Parts: sequence; C-alpha cells; structure tokens
Amino acid sequence: MKKLIYTVFALFLVIIFTSCENFLDTENYTKQNTGNFPKSLDDAKKSLTGIYSTFSLAISNPHETHFYMSELASDDRFGGGGENDKDMQGFDHLMNTKPNRFGNYWEARYRGIFRANMALETLDNAEGWESEAQKNQFKGEIYFLRALFFFELSQTFGEVPLVLKTEAENIPKAPAEETYAQIASDLKNAIELMNSVPYTSIESGHATKWAAEALMARVFLFYTGYYEKDSLPLAGEGGGSISKAEVIAWLEDCINNSGHGLVSDFRNLWPYTNEYTVEHYDFTKGKGLKWEGDGNKETVFAVKFGTSVDWGGDFSLGYSNQYNLHFGLRSGNGGENTFPFGQGWGAGPVNGEMWNEWRQAEPTDIRRTASILNVETELEGYEWGADMQMEETGYWQKKHIPVTAYDEENNFSISYAILKDGAQENYQLAHTQDLVLIRFADVLLMHSELAQNATNLNKVRTRAGLASIAYTLDALKRERRWELAFEGLRYFDLMRWGDAAEQLAKQEGVAIKNRGVDAVMRGFGGGYKARYEATGGFWPIPHSQVELSDGVLTQNKGWGTPDAEFPGW
Repeated sequence: MKKLIYTVFALFLVIIFTSCENFLDTENYTKQNTGNFPKSLDDAKKSLTGIYSTFSLAISNPHETHFYMSELASDDRFGGGGENDKDMQGFDHLMNTKPNRFGNYWEARYRGIFRANMALETLDNAEGWESEAQKNQFKGEIYFLRALFFFELSQTFGEVPLVLKTEAENIPKAPAEETYAQIASDLKNAIELMNSVPYTSIESGHATKWAAEALMARVFLFYTGYYEKDSLPLAGEGGGSISKAEVIAWLEDCINNSGHGLVSDFRNLWPYTNEYTVEHYDFTKGKGLKWEGDGNKETVFAVKFGTSVDWGGDFSLGYSNQYNLHFGLRSGNGGENTFPFGQGWGAGPVNGEMWNEWRQAEPTDIRRTASILNVETELEGYEWGADMQMEETGYWQKKHIPVTAYDEENNFSISYAILKDGAQENYQLAHTQDLVLIRFADVLLMHSELAQNATNLNKVRTRAGLASIAYTLDALKRERRWELAFEGLRYFDLMRWGDAAEQLAKQEGVAIKNRGVDAVMRGFGGGYKARYEATGGFWPIPHSQVELSDGVLTQNKGWGTPDAEFPGW
C-alpha cells in the first residue's frame, strides 16, 4: 500500500491552491480543475501565488524549519528557551525531541514542490499573456522556487525523494547527485527565462534572475564543498555540469546589472533603526541612522509577512514573522525595561565565545555591537533567568528579534510594526520584518570565495569601516561569520568547509546560566562532535513519512537510537 502518497500528495489534491476551492473536483465543470485551470493570466497569477503561499505554511511552525534549525544548530547560538523547551535545546545539541520533528516543514516544502510541478505542467494552457517575457518570468519563478525547496530539503535531510510530476508515486530517496542535478537544471532554466531587468521592476517578494544566479552560487558552494566535487551536475538527457567559471560569471552579472548594492550603513539593515525607535535607543540615537526598510537594495530574495493573520490556520494571505517571536526575550524581559528588544520565547542565546572571538579579531568592527546585544552593557533592567530561561549567556542577536517603539506622544508600543504597518497589538503576531534569505553582501562574499579575490570581500569590510586585507580562505571564513551572523548560513558554511565537528565541539564548557544559576554548556549523546559525525549534519526524516512509505523511505543515519534522543537538562 502506497501510504506515503497520502501525506505528500493527497492533501495537496484537496487544497492545491488556497484561492481555488475544489481545484481538482473534475466532476464539477463549473469549478477549477486540471482541465480548465489555469485558463487566463489571472489564473496563472493564482497558480504562482499558491506556490509562494507555502512559505507561510512552514513559518506557522518556525521551530520545524530549515532556517530555525540552521541558527540553533550552529556554533554561534545555543538552544535556549525555557526548561520545557526541549525542541530548541535539541536543535543545538543535534538531537531529536519527537518522532515528527520536521513534519509540518516536510509537508510545506513538498506541497510547494507539488504546486510547482502542477504549474509547470499546466501553465502553457493559460491565455492572455501580456508578452512572452511575462510568461517566461512566471516560469522562471516557478523553477526558482522548486529549486529552493529541494535545496532546503537537501541541506536539512541529505537525500530526499525527488518528486518531479503530479502523478502520485511512492518513491525512495534519490541520490544527492541526482537531486542537485535537478536543482542546478531548475536554476539554469530560471536564469535563462527570467527578465534581465533591475530588481525594482519585479514585484517585491518575487524571485528574480539575480536571485537565481545567487542561489546557484550557494548551491554550487555547498554541493562541491560538502560532497567534495569539482562541479555541479545537470539533469536531463544531455547531462553536463555547471563549472566554477560559469557560477562566477553569473555572480558578476548579478553584481553589475541587478541594481542591487550595499546600503550605506550596516545598522540601517535592521529594524531597530526604524523611525519610531532609532532616536529612543542609546546605541542609535543621534547617529543619523535610518532603517532602509523591507525590500531595500541589499535584499536579493526574502520571504514577506502579513498583518491580518490570526490563529485560525489559514495562512493564504501570509503570516507574521514567527522567527522574531521565538528569538525574543522571555517574559520578565521584553518590555520597556529592555527597550528596544521585545518579548518572545527566548530561543537562540548567542554563544559568549563568539562575542569574545569577534572582539579579539576585529575590535573596531561596528557590526559586532550592531548584531549582538550585550545585556550587561546595553540594558539596565535585564532580568537573568526570566521565565526559567535556559542556556542563557547575556548575549542576544539583534537582527531577527521583536523591536519595540514609542509613538509621537511617547507611548510605548510592543512593536514598531503596529505604528508603521498597522500590525495587530499582539506580541505574538505583530512582526512584519522580511526574512531575507539572500542578501547582496553574501553575493559579494560568494564571489570572493569562488574567485579567490579580495575585491568584493573588501567592499563588505569598507562598509563596516574596516581596512582592506589580502584574500585567504581563513579571512573569507571570518568575514562570512561576522557579516552574515544569524542569517541562517553559518551551520551550512561549517558543513561545506568540513569544519563543523571541530567548531561545534567548542561549545562545550562555555559559561551559561540555567534558570538563573551558573552552569556550563555540555554535550549530550556523546557530545557535539559525536552527534555530528553520526549524522553527517543531517536531520531525521519525519517518522510518519517513513512508516507510511511501507519501507520505501529509510531513516537517515544517526537517528532512531537512544544516543539521538535529547534527555533535557
């Protein structure tokens, strides 16, 4: 019995596009189905929107996602949360906490893949295109999204089922080479199809040719690094591969022709410099800073968030940024006493050794204090051990965290987004900040790494007020760590460089507080190094998917044993 079909596919058949009820009700010819949808340009837009909407489905449960895992599993952050928040702490320790840890995320990504497959199979049926370029842009975005979904799944689980058609199948995991070949082919199609226009000509939140070129570089670096290959394979009868030189050329195209660039001041990338906060916050007051806002010129691709969400489970119109909520300060903190950083669940305290290493390596780097909150030097009213905070260090990241504000009458607000965007006055739902998945500074640093040239690395350093340096891989590694801290990249950088086991193990012995009591970080299940070596850095496929496949899907190595289960502190 092909039980896997139900969880991966059958649900999609019921709710394929949120905007199209009974989409596959083929017995009712007055409703949209595979025979008559998409028929028009408006239908095609609904089809594309349906794929994008799956980002919201995943983020409704952020603690099951690729981004959340990559942040808490890295060496720069601990798990945190309260004494019962084993999910957060389990990520940090590379351990399991429940059978279907990634269940919602797996469903969301495969739902997006199914919708992309459906769109690619049917988009040519639509009529009324304004131009061939418009149709190609739509197709390119679909290819980009399918590639992104498969890449995130591959970075999370290693090998996954490669689903490329809407016909229901019960299939095993594909070899990594096969999946990456498809990812590369999809991105190549996206690059060739999408319009070569400045990013400002494309609707905010939509994929662009430039985003596809940047993602190709990220895929190339991870695949060739982790799997020790020289090139990125391509799928199809012709086969072939993507070379380093081709990736460098695409990055140069993005750098020179996209319209993207670095904003003038690193601090203007983050919402604490918004107009309702900037002059009330001592760190930013009187410095002439101004938040560049969501969708600024440094944003190459981002997930957008909405203001009308509730807890009803309908995420078709978007969702609030739940990462900000999870990374906020636990109750007891997060009010005016810790202005401008607001309340949340206390996930992801910053490793104190990161602060120390950064200060030693680059003592004048403004990005350190722009990226990390030191509660001892910045806050007078911080409460240690608030709401039974675990793995607390006194350091928190500033990039994705609730930001409080004052209105024109000096009334305190739990979020700048309430004043700026009309968000709900609810600390759990009032977060509209974009989740930037690709930033232009990363494009510059990827180019430096591939070209082994310091020119673009030094552009990033110059923006931070730092002197130019010669290129070395070690210098590049440090620059990526400092510039891109807390943006979901560090864990995968360590994996592809072969540094993960050693760097993760350094977390053991770092000073922390559990429930306000002094302690040190320790490893579980044999320790960080043992857990990484047992799993290769990948995570367990949801147990329900393995069971429902009747043995077609096999569990990843390093999981399903007592050593893999996080016991808690």
